[in-house]
Amino acid sequence: MINVTVWNEYRHELKDEKVKDVYPEGIHGQIASFLSEENIKDKTATLDEPEHGLTEEVLNNTDVLIWWGHLAHHEVSDEIVDRVHNRILEGMGFIPLHSAHFSKVFKKLMGTSCDLKWREDDLGCTIWNVNPSHPITEGVGEFIHLEQEEMYGEHFDIPAPDELIFITGYPNQEVFRGGLTYRRGNGKIFYFQPGHETYPTYYNEQVQLVIKNAIKWAAPKKNIRPVYGHFENK
Repeated sequence: MINVTVWNEYRHELKDEKVKDVYPEGIHGQIASFLSEENIKDKTATLDEPEHGLTEEVLNNTDVLIWWGHLAHHEVSDEIVDRVHNRILEGMGFIPLHSAHFSKVFKKLMGTSCDLKWREDDLGCTIWNVNPSHPITEGVGEFIHLEQEEMYGEHFDIPAPDELIFITGYPNQEVFRGGLTYRRGNGKIFYFQPGHETYPTYYNEQVQLVIKNAIKWAAPKKNIRPVYGHFENK
């Protein structure tokens, strides 16, 4: 059993009727709903809960943390950012989705601005699988087509990824590195681009499969964590 926490700032759904119509239970609620079908034990957490729902106890019992944020990156406390960051270095998997590229946690992990080009024009995109033998793409097929998705474009100011999994193409010829993996410390990270709040992206079965595969990939294995510090010569 993999223990997953789905974190969402949960602001758009409370302020914007258009978003609430698409995600009446919140983006976190929709993601949690399709995870319950797998060998996954999930819980949700949101920004306005005490400690943003990410207490020491919650994080210590989380194998993989999924993160969605947009309006309120600046409201996430630095103490919680450091707490999450440390757990990732210890081995917790981390899956930032869509605009979580600008989250404090992801920017701390990357060490760059994580900036990019963007545009909302109600057009679609094609997410091309460029790493078909990778566990994250298992069963996904050659591409995912979304009828509507926000355009994200290069240059994406991130370090060169360990692995490039998806490249997204748009009708006006923009392209974007839309699926990337990293390792930081003992933790594994998968950034996945689709998921604009006004579009039903998280109802798409291929998108759901990518996220479920990524959870299995990012979950910590039963490896012994290295011991650091002074080492006695025996």
